[in-house]
Amino acid sequence: MARFFKVGLRALAVLLVLALAVAFWKRDEIRRLMAVNSLFAPANIVQNFSNMDGLFFHRTLSRGDGAVSDLPVGPQVTLTPAVNQWIKDRSVTGLVILKDGAVVHESYLLGTTQADRRISWSVAKSFLSVLFGIVQAEGAIASLDDPVTRYAPTLVGSAYDGASVHDVLTMSSGVAFNEDYLDFYSDINKMGRVLALGGSMDGFAAGLTARAAEPGSRWHYVSIDTHVLGMVIRGATGRDIPELMEEKLLQPLGLQDDVVMLTDGDGVSFVLGGLNMTTRDYARLGQLVLQKGAWQGQQIVPSDWIVASTTPQAADGSAYGYQWWIPADAAAGEVMAQGIYGQYIYINPGQGVVIAVNAADRGFEDAGVAEGNVAMFRAIAAGL
Repeated sequence: MARFFKVGLRALAVLLVLALAVAFWKRDEIRRLMAVNSLFAPANIVQNFSNMDGLFFHRTLSRGDGAVSDLPVGPQVTLTPAVNQWIKDRSVTGLVILKDGAVVHESYLLGTTQADRRISWSVAKSFLSVLFGIVQAEGAIASLDDPVTRYAPTLVGSAYDGASVHDVLTMSSGVAFNEDYLDFYSDINKMGRVLALGGSMDGFAAGLTARAAEPGSRWHYVSIDTHVLGMVIRGATGRDIPELMEEKLLQPLGLQDDVVMLTDGDGVSFVLGGLNMTTRDYARLGQLVLQKGAWQGQQIVPSDWIVASTTPQAADGSAYGYQWWIPADAAAGEVMAQGIYGQYIYINPGQGVVIAVNAADRGFEDAGVAEGNVAMFRAIAAGL
């Protein structure tokens, strides 16, 4: 019996050593997976959203050596008690308000500062739309009616086989995809674990085989559509997204700081939600769109693309453009980039207003919150 006990202890010791070795070998993957599982925890969320480069694979996008573009300071507005209460209720961490291109309010809360590069989440989708408009105008993409497989042949045989570029631009691919952020087993959270563990986002997209509708027949918000749009851009240009974004968009804008882009294990950009920028720099993109693609005397983005992409484009009539949200009962040109947990760029050309918001709002999916945010943006704009 003693002999068997000693053998058992030795076996247990060997297993423990092996387990420790595997844990050491996989320590980065384990750390990233733990980061995903605690990313939105109340005690961590604000800090995490300012430090995503310490949690995931990433790449730094250079703002270049040019001068920082001017955001002049205008007459400062006093926020109403209702706005201050909204800021508290929605866990706002950064708020920049532009009126006619000038900063009329700027504040940082919950321990954040102007230098914090906050995670964009799906606000990044609208950035990609702007980049797409540039590369299409340069002739890289022949037609929005082209099948996505023309530019991303690895999608042949997937649920995207038969979808057009227009379909993915308008979230109308028909691909079956569960976007419930609060469901651990949803497709969006499975995708997050692929990202955290260093898997391939291209492979994840190509592995989707189920359809919920025929391509182009109805609008259904599917974040992975934006990744496919990134695959189209890469296939059409032969270049990766960070290089294109630096050259065509970020450096011409004269950003305040370099940008961090999350990537998968292959170094492919997480284009559907992985930008990390200062709130001021998010506001610069909003002002660029308000000015129909013009920036300091240069037409960075074709104006007709800005108009088209911020106009409802989904075949079923849904209020969604090319990766841009159009609010209900929108005024002319009124449009938003929107991300989970309260990230927004709100643009109201008629009133000359851009509002950039970063937040850590764990109640962002509660009933009425999204509508309340739009109402607050409109109230702020009307009061300027």
